[in-house]
Amino acid sequence: MKDLNLIETKNIFSSRGNPLTLLGRQITPGEKAPEIIAVDATMKEVRLSDFKGKVVILSVFPSIDTGVCATQTRTFNKRASELSSDVVILTLSKDLPFALGRFCAAEGINNIHTLSDYKYSAFGLDYGFLIKENMLLARGVVIVDKESVIRYK
Repeated sequence: MKDLNLIETKNIFSSRGNPLTLLGRQITPGEKAPEIIAVDATMKEVRLSDFKGKVVILSVFPSIDTGVCATQTRTFNKRASELSSDVVILTLSKDLPFALGRFCAAEGINNIHTLSDYKYSAFGLDYGFLIKENMLLARGVVIVDKESVIRYK
């Protein structure tokens, strides 16, 4: 894992009334998307560059074991079936790959790629989504265009 003495961003969001701190540099639309290295349900490393030439939608959430995160994943899976083959959806959380695999098998999630940032925290730190207080990822959506430029956060 990277050095956690990083940039801290405060006052963006809170949980149950408690302000939380995000670690890492905040990405901005218009900049080149940092490489992502995450792990899929089979423990294989997956990179953002594996999807070069496609529009990539990143659906980020804290944990698949919460109702809101499960609904977010089901919704993106359903919407993915309506998109062209030029678009891919990657979900990212700090859940273990095995938990993500079980959830996807039980729920019939097969139109999106579920990835875990548990091993390196590279996504969380490089995109500014890692929550300092609990080391989970903050909820969000990022869209990366075919040229690997961030278009939405």
